[in-house]
Amino acid sequence: MLTKLPIGFTFSFPCKQAKLDEGVLLSWTKHFKARGVQGTDVVSSLRNALRKHKDVHADVLALVNDTVGTMMTCGYDDQRCEVGVIIGTGTNACYMEEMSHIDLVEGDEGRMCINTEWGAFGDDGSLEDIRTEFDREIDLGSINPGKQLFEKMISGLYLGEIVRLILLKMAKEGLLFNGEISTALRTKGKIETKHVAAMEKYKDGLSNTKEILMELGLFPSEEDCVAVQHVSTIVSFRSANLCAAALAAILTRLRENKKLMRLRTTVGMDGTLYKAHPQYAKRLHKVVRRLVPNCDVRFLLSESGSGKGAAMVTAVAYRLASQRKHIDEILASFKLSKENLREVKTNMRAELEYGLKKETQPNATVKMLPTYVCGTPDGTEKGKFLSLDLGGTNFRVLLVKIRSGRRKSVRMYNKIFAIPLEIMQGTGEELFDHIVQCIADFLEYMGIKGARLPLGFTFSFPCRQASIDKGTLVGWTKGFKATDCEGEDVVDMLREAIKRRNEFDLDIVAVVNDTVGTMMTCGYEDPNCEIGLIAGTGSNVCYMEDMKNIEIVEGNEGKMCINTEWGGFGDNGCINNIRTKYDKEVDEGSLNPGKQRYEKMTSGMYLGEIVRQILIDLTKHGLLFRGQISETLRTRGIFETKFLSQIESDRLALLQVRRILQQLGLDSTCDDSIIVKEVCGAVSRRAAQLCGAGLAAVVEKKRENRGVEHLKITVGVDGTLYKLHPHFSRILRETVKELAPQCDVTFMLSEDGSGKGAALITAVAKRLHSVGEN
Repeated sequence: MLTKLPIGFTFSFPCKQAKLDEGVLLSWTKHFKARGVQGTDVVSSLRNALRKHKDVHADVLALVNDTVGTMMTCGYDDQRCEVGVIIGTGTNACYMEEMSHIDLVEGDEGRMCINTEWGAFGDDGSLEDIRTEFDREIDLGSINPGKQLFEKMISGLYLGEIVRLILLKMAKEGLLFNGEISTALRTKGKIETKHVAAMEKYKDGLSNTKEILMELGLFPSEEDCVAVQHVSTIVSFRSANLCAAALAAILTRLRENKKLMRLRTTVGMDGTLYKAHPQYAKRLHKVVRRLVPNCDVRFLLSESGSGKGAAMVTAVAYRLASQRKHIDEILASFKLSKENLREVKTNMRAELEYGLKKETQPNATVKMLPTYVCGTPDGTEKGKFLSLDLGGTNFRVLLVKIRSGRRKSVRMYNKIFAIPLEIMQGTGEELFDHIVQCIADFLEYMGIKGARLPLGFTFSFPCRQASIDKGTLVGWTKGFKATDCEGEDVVDMLREAIKRRNEFDLDIVAVVNDTVGTMMTCGYEDPNCEIGLIAGTGSNVCYMEDMKNIEIVEGNEGKMCINTEWGGFGDNGCINNIRTKYDKEVDEGSLNPGKQRYEKMTSGMYLGEIVRQILIDLTKHGLLFRGQISETLRTRGIFETKFLSQIESDRLALLQVRRILQQLGLDSTCDDSIIVKEVCGAVSRRAAQLCGAGLAAVVEKKRENRGVEHLKITVGVDGTLYKLHPHFSRILRETVKELAPQCDVTFMLSEDGSGKGAALITAVAKRLHSVGEN
């Protein structure tokens, strides 16, 4: 298969560009007048023409103006070059403008080349005080009267004609050639700019002038030749002065943009008038330096700027296109099709069933742990309760006061304590002694050290429960690794630690998961809430299941809350087809390789690390951070999920994204910031979709349990990812709606499910216990 040859198209007419390979012709200049082109995309026209030639395998990657080509050509030799000027048949300038000043283009970081099209300067009347009768005559006789007025005073297409009109008037008034006028002198276009240049040539100027005038059928005296040479000098000098003034304006803008007292820069120059006229360049340079004394300007002559520059722009475009392709290929592995999501939902549904059945439960990846929470709040709960909340690096102790009746309310008082890393990964005894120390500090702080309060313990790790106050730890997650805990009853370990302390006694009524606490908190406000979802550091779901479906617990009456522990979904390989190499790298570097695979693709603890792995890969391929992998980027855990939320904020401009990356020690360009934002978006979108697919399986199960065509249900939600990420909650809700269309799901944000929820579960357990005794 033939590779298409990349084409750079130098098209030196005013075009409006929305992208590099598109350009709508605004108007023809320089005597061009081809019909049907103005207002159309000239790149499309060229592509259509290329398609007619089956033997030509090429595509247009970049459309550039000759001025831009000049700047790029000179910029290749001198990195200070940030202005391009053409003074030839036509005249124009381009320069590098700050993105923050270009309202027409999105983005405010970095710079973009602006093609000024300064030839039209004065079309609004701003040059009227310096335009002459000869300028007006030339304009009226042109194919575009009233347009490109500045260009008509400056460029090579018009200078010879201005000289001819002046000489004609002088001859008519008897000031030249003894009043004799030849046919040639009356003929438009007979004096060209090359003649003007020849007349001003050092030493040979006068003899050249005589020769040119004689070719025009005139018989000049020596005084005539001196006068004609003087006219040429005045016309070309005015052109150089006008160009110098316009260029000085651009240089002043560049200096002010950079907030410099003195600017050092290079201007790339091209065009036959600038190159071929013997005095033009010297005059232009002198006037520019006089007008901008605070700018050190180097003028660099472009070698074939139109062709070479277009090739350079095309080469950059070609490189960017191939980089874009590689980036798209990487991010494509994070895009989930509807079929992928339906398969996740189907597999999740199957695992929910396996986890409930005695025969298959031991091998199920979704453990479906009974919580022995058999009811939701009914509004009669009341009293004072103590809550403990352990689910991450912080541990909270709360005093919760619940009031029932018409003015039911929940008031809470809490204190937060840190769990140091050495405690998280030390021994179980050290961990629970630390917890009891925190409880003692809180009781003393609240002045209730002697009170024997009912206690609910939110323990947000997978536990197998034999009753509401017994919880055997199945396995640590979220970075915990305390020894001698797995396989042990955490309530017994807490009771033993309280005994060792021997300062107070507590009535431990319930051990609960934070997901269950979330459901109970929302259930207190909305009786329709029978599902709890956590999307934060970890990821989990619980729901009220019919007892008759729970084979691992005796009894067929009523309901019980099941803590699914769905983070382990996929540990049997059922989602391997959607796991990327980055997921595998994150998994292999974790404390529990091969476990909690679904959680590692959906939860806040891991999303930032997935992003970091992608950024490393892109940097290795030279697509980010100039190919330099910094020590920061090599550091595990440096890219926290909170940075994803900040970077993806719609309110954040690229400049602010760049600042966040700089805080992380990542020196990024504007393009880097765009790519990082895309990477974050791909990773968080997939996480939200996977969560949505899993939740769709749960709500569909609830609908079938009830045997209804249409289910109306509330999901209580908590977790920093759901609450703080700008798009996560929306994408999750949209996915659930799409995959479970027969379910009308309301999402209710939980207010402190871990603390309030544990107290409410304790209160409900006390109430149900009292009912049982009676």
